[in-house]
Amino acid sequence: MDSTERDVFLSAARLAADLARSPEVAARWTEESACAGMTVGGLAIHLVSQLANAGRVLEAGPSDQEPVPLQHHYDHSAWVGNGPEHEANVAIRTGSDEQAAGGPQVVQDLAEEWLARLPVVLDKVPSGQSVLLPWAGWSLTAHDLLVTREMEMMVHADDLAASVGLPTPEFPGDVAASVLALLTRIAVQRHGQVALVRALSRPQRAQESISAF
Repeated sequence: MDSTERDVFLSAARLAADLARSPEVAARWTEESACAGMTVGGLAIHLVSQLANAGRVLEAGPSDQEPVPLQHHYDHSAWVGNGPEHEANVAIRTGSDEQAAGGPQVVQDLAEEWLARLPVVLDKVPSGQSVLLPWAGWSLTAHDLLVTREMEMMVHADDLAASVGLPTPEFPGDVAASVLALLTRIAVQRHGQVALVRALSRPQRAQESISAF
């Protein structure tokens, strides 16, 4: 993986980890977060788990499957477009809250482990290598995998910051560009081009929501 892509992802990972390990998060660990039905601690775990998810997939080595496009990945993911009570979303919240039962030290340990391991992992994997997502059953390129994790980090960093009254971190411009392009593609798929154009340029004719998810 080229040094720019590697360094940009690591910058995003450090921002997410720093927020999840903040004193403000630890102080409100067992309270409900901005994601209804999920504790602040569970959300912090879910945020830092994006580092671990990326690292474990890359460490598993190349997949023999052809990678699918990002749009296919989101078109076929069970949680996308479904409400918070869909079983996939409930499982995410429940699993994260169960991990968080160990207290703030759990997120400290997870962040420290993967901030140390990720630089080595990223150096070894070409951006175009096909990697298997075991929770999905299909493969993405390593580059696209990182984009999916950057999206998760940006969205959930905002959720976590809002949960504890902290400013939302500003992610590197390259990360923001990739994530916003991804969210725009998904939103167009759900709502159509006209809805996006109006929301971005003609608010007087915009529909109420153009949410990607």
